[in-house]
Amino acid sequence: MGVFWGVMAGVVVNTNEQPILFSDLSLSRRLERAEGRGNADFVEARAKLFPESGAEWIEVAGAYAMFDGVGSPITQTFGLGVFDPVTQADMERLEEFFQKRGAHVHHEVSPMADPALLALLNERGYQPIELTSVMYRPIWRGVRLASPLNEKVRARLAREGEEELWAKTAARGWSGETGFSDLLTGLFYISAKRSVNLSFVAEVDEQAIATGSLLIHEGVALLAGASTIPEGRKQGAQLSLLEIRLRHAAEKGCDIAMMGAAPGSASQRNAERQGFRIAYTRIKWGLK
Repeated sequence: MGVFWGVMAGVVVNTNEQPILFSDLSLSRRLERAEGRGNADFVEARAKLFPESGAEWIEVAGAYAMFDGVGSPITQTFGLGVFDPVTQADMERLEEFFQKRGAHVHHEVSPMADPALLALLNERGYQPIELTSVMYRPIWRGVRLASPLNEKVRARLAREGEEELWAKTAARGWSGETGFSDLLTGLFYISAKRSVNLSFVAEVDEQAIATGSLLIHEGVALLAGASTIPEGRKQGAQLSLLEIRLRHAAEKGCDIAMMGAAPGSASQRNAERQGFRIAYTRIKWGLK
């Protein structure tokens, strides 16, 4: 049986199958900018809700540097070396941005970044401290997952006024404890209030058991906020949330979905089962 292949803008399209997106600099720029923009929006939301926090972000050499508070996982950069060459002066400006706020200096760096950046990082005393599998898959209108969904689980977009419900459900899923963590609930509440964030909830018998979020940036759907409360697990809630977010994003014109996972983790395996591929393994660098 003949197969027609078309090529356009780094995408090979097989008319009988899903498109193949190559892992290259162009793709990395799209993925890194989407995640950077999502985190920058979180910082903006914190600054608006809590002006005393000092939350802010800047752009240096195409990278987004974000301060969300000392110790916050969002306090770091995204996209360093992917968009523009990085100079010693750029590194000094970035380091000063974090250090004058009392924060550690962390950079998430794609392997597609300018190779000269590695020498610069080593020269300035950085060391690798964390790895992330950046995963992606093509999406299109009407996209569906290969695995069947549990009909008892209802996934939907959270309604206005449900930010606290979403935040508490997400926090319970992450903490794994009966009581709520004020820190986690606060973080997720800010996430739910972001201007570009779409919050989704999964219910069984009209009781919220899981959450997920979706951020859209220039055709990229960033999937995050996946969490299921302990008593709600093993019912397929996250599968339902994944499909509804992919379908919603595709309806909004997205052609790529992305997520991050620890290399070799259950989250990575589950994503691969649903058509995600590893674009690259990203390294977080910390200044000694």
